[in-house]
Amino acid sequence: MTGMSTPLRVGLVGYGLAGSVFHAPLIAATEGLTLDTVVTSNPERQAQARAEHGDGLRFVASPDDLWEHADELDLIVIASPNKTHVPLAKAAIEAGLPVVVDKPVAGTAAQARELAELAEKQGVLLSVFQNRRWDNDFLTLRSLLSEGELGDVWRFESRFERWRPQPKGGWRESGDPEEIGGLLYDLGSHVVDQALVLFGPAVAVYAESDVRRPGAEADDDTFIAITHANGVRSHLYVSATTAQLGPRFRVLGSQAGYVKYGLDPQEAALRDGRRPAAGEPWGVEGEAMWGRVGSGESPQTGGGRPYATLDGDYPAYYAAIAAALRDGAPNPVPATQAADALDVLEAARVSARDGVVVKP
Repeated sequence: MTGMSTPLRVGLVGYGLAGSVFHAPLIAATEGLTLDTVVTSNPERQAQARAEHGDGLRFVASPDDLWEHADELDLIVIASPNKTHVPLAKAAIEAGLPVVVDKPVAGTAAQARELAELAEKQGVLLSVFQNRRWDNDFLTLRSLLSEGELGDVWRFESRFERWRPQPKGGWRESGDPEEIGGLLYDLGSHVVDQALVLFGPAVAVYAESDVRRPGAEADDDTFIAITHANGVRSHLYVSATTAQLGPRFRVLGSQAGYVKYGLDPQEAALRDGRRPAAGEPWGVEGEAMWGRVGSGESPQTGGGRPYATLDGDYPAYYAAIAAALRDGAPNPVPATQAADALDVLEAARVSARDGVVVKP
């Protein structure tokens, strides 16, 4: 490991969507971290990474090259296709390197727990990039719940919906089980994780999962119902076939409800090439997009009162990773928590297949 005054050196596996849009910019923006090496054999991606992060960036063609130089790195970030997450994370841990893995960390909860046990045995950090815990709407809802303004929450509705009538193809939409594609494990990883963080363990899961689009191979329209141990019911929707988008959140309680439309702006900003910088506004949402709190009114006709949206904060994840490695601060997303979400996703897959309620 490097000294306290020098940045921790990060090796990034993959420079596709996850690597180039999310991980590399956030690593580069984090004090105490520096992007050192990128694993990609694609010349175009190498040129893109060099243009975005400087000529000093190193490249290797395969992850094996990273393990051979483990003493030159302090953290590995795995942003490669889903099917590679488990073998690459295992190899990094066995090389004695702390690891951040993009979601889903694995295809099964058992695999995730095996990785967590291996990391604990090796004494290295294993964390899962559940960035949607730092979405503006999620941070706002956590604040709202802590204030108790809704009373006892009865139902939590969460939607991650898109209108993409034509499949894009690629591994994310592959029907091959080895690819771990489809929306259940892609966007479902986010909405299930958020529900569990907000309302605790699941005791029952019901799901409906469909392949709607011509030519599609994997699920593109899925609904998950979770009954939490505390009695809250979560209704979660992930879809690429939604011609009219519903609210991102609708939270119904014994005293009031909260309705919020629109997606957190951080992904769009990162895709547009904007980068978080110290002292500069980031993750800010205009007042017109604020959610509304009320009882009995219709938010679509201006009912209820506006509730200010907190700023989104994706940079907080890697700041927490740096603090965990430097100072022993808590792991922001332990793999055991990701395994709990995978329990629910596996139960949802069985429920959708068999038409039954499943206890995870």
